[in-house]
Parts: sequence; C-alpha cells; structure tokens
Amino acid sequence: MTIEPSWRVGLALAILLCLGLLVHRRAHTGLARDALVASLRAIAQLSFAALVIAVALEYLWSSLLVIAVMFAMAAVTTTRRIGVPLGSAGWSAFALGCGLLPVLAVLLISGAVPLKGIALIPVTGILLGNTMTAHTLFGRRAFAALTEERGAYEAMLALGMPPDAAVTEVIHRYLPEGLVAGLDQIRTAGVVTLPGAFIGVMLGGGSPVQAATAQVLVLLGLQLAQSVAVVAQARLIASRRVLTARLRADLAT
Repeated sequence: MTIEPSWRVGLALAILLCLGLLVHRRAHTGLARDALVASLRAIAQLSFAALVIAVALEYLWSSLLVIAVMFAMAAVTTTRRIGVPLGSAGWSAFALGCGLLPVLAVLLISGAVPLKGIALIPVTGILLGNTMTAHTLFGRRAFAALTEERGAYEAMLALGMPPDAAVTEVIHRYLPEGLVAGLDQIRTAGVVTLPGAFIGVMLGGGSPVQAATAQVLVLLGLQLAQSVAVVAQARLIASRRVLTARLRADLAT
C-alpha cells in the first residue's frame, strides 16, 4: 500500500487543517495562527525534503550530506528551544552525537541496517528527532530547577560542595523528564500505539513481521540514544558549558 499525492489527499489535508484551526478559534487558545503557519511549513518542508532525499538516495555521499544537514538543524533547534546562546550549538551537537553515534555504529556494524541512503536517512531521522526532543525536555526542566532551587544550590556551596557537584545535585533527579516519554513509547508499542517505523514498513509493502523487527530495532536504539544524550547534557550543564545567559550570571555569583 502506498499513499500517492492526489486530490483526495489534498482534500483530506484541507479538511484536517480547517477543523484544527476551528478548534483553536472556538477554544480561544491563541494558537490558531501558529497552527496554520506550522502546518503550511510542514507541507512545504516535507515536500522539499522529499525532492532532496529522492536525489540524495542515488549516492551514499549525498545521503550522508543530508544526514549532516539534519544533524546540524537538530543541534540548532534544540539549542534555541532550551534558551541558551546559539554559540552553544556545538555542545548540543556533542550531546546529540554521544547518543546517536553509538546506536548507528551498532546497527551498521551488525549489518542490521545496510550502509545505504534508503535505510540510513529514515533510521537516522527517527533516532535524531526523538533524541533532540529528549535533549530539549531535560534542558528546559534542568534550567527551571536551577532557577527555582537557587537557594539549595547556594546552601550546598556554603557547605563546601564544588559548583559542578552542586549543579548535578539539583538537576540529577530531573533526568527522567527527558526520558519518560521515550520509555512510554517503548512500553506501549504494539498495544496502545503503532509507531512510525512500523507503519512505514507496512505502507511500503513489508510484512507485519518485518515491520515489527524494524520498529524494535528503532525503539531499543532510541532508548540508548536518548539516555546517553541526556546524561551527556547533564554533564555539560554541571560543568557550565551549557547554560542560559541568566543562569550563567546567577551561578557565577
């Protein structure tokens, strides 16, 4: 089964968009314009991505180039979302890379995923997108905790605790904030949800067994990637390499 561009798809998209905007307006969420812009951007960006990927799949080097651009955009996006200066995007990339690269290494070296663009791009995209989300969720919660618990941080310093250890003490218990959504996705896969990789293989004509195999690989890889990325991010925050401008000033005093 495949879903081809057609007037039927266009009609379905238009109806879904209009109903979504209607809900926002009737509920007075104040997000109708944002929803419209986000939807139109998604249509334009995915259409452009489809054209680029169709060309990139012809060669391995071009596929790797697409992945590199995706990775750079993920680093910039999560850096902005957690509210730190854009100059810290390199550290965000480091945390994402710490999570992503070991998973890709295992998948490629084991031969579970072939070294071909048609496999690398979608698998990397799924892993990268979800790892970026975990990085963003934990970063935002960690910075909120450091702001809210400034007194506890200063008390630990007064007791002789080094600054990095004091920061770690404050943010460590919030590690699950970035990981619980991914764990819930794993826990409910096949029972509550049929995740993207499963649906993708099925729509591409694969068997249910092939779809389940691909999804399990992605989910377990995602669990590792998110865990490592969030732990790496916590270390970077504790060492003050990644902080908001306000926290950098506050924690320096």
